[in-house]
Formats: sequence, C-alpha cells, structure tokens
Amino acid sequence: MVQSRALVIALILLLSTTVPEVHSKSIFERDRRDWLVIPDAIAAYIYETVNKMSPRVGQFLADAAQTPVVVGTRTFLIRETTKLSLLAEQLMEKIKNLWYTKVLGY
Repeated sequence: MVQSRALVIALILLLSTTVPEVHSKSIFERDRRDWLVIPDAIAAYIYETVNKMSPRVGQFLADAAQTPVVVGTRTFLIRETTKLSLLAEQLMEKIKNLWYTKVLGY
C-alpha cells in the first residue's frame, strides 16, 4: 500500500513538472531521430523521482525494467519507431522534391 502511494505521488509530481530534454527544441529544428530518445528520458526521469522518494520502490522499478517482457516490448517499440522514422524521412524528402520541382519550378 505504501509503495503504491509513493508511486502515485511520484507520478503526480512527474506530470506536474516538465522534462527539459523533451521540450528543448521544436521537432522541425532537430534531427528527426532525436524523438526516439524521449521515452528513455521520461523513464529515467520517473526512476530518479521515484528513487528520491523511496529507494525500495526505485529498486522495484529498476528490477521491473529488466524483466524479459519489458525488454522485449522496448526492443519491439524501438525497432518499429525506427522504421516509421525512416519512412517519415523518405516522405519528407519526396514532398520537398515535389515542392521544388512542381511548385517552384527548380
């Protein structure tokens, strides 16, 4: 019960603050693959916040993050978002090429 309360308080604190790494630049100003780091930055921020409040709950989160289910899910998400990122980059190149050739006439 105490662990779940500590986790709820940590999540409330997390959601009430901003993560500077996530909001540092506009998506259009940075490399498109930078956004793949956002989930890791959020997870690290959650862990640090929870670990400061309750080291036992922090250790539980660290152990839970190393379970095969979590590691497999994380690997799957990274693989799929990498594919989507590459497709988005190709689409942006095609749109830019169409803009320059058809609209601007270069």
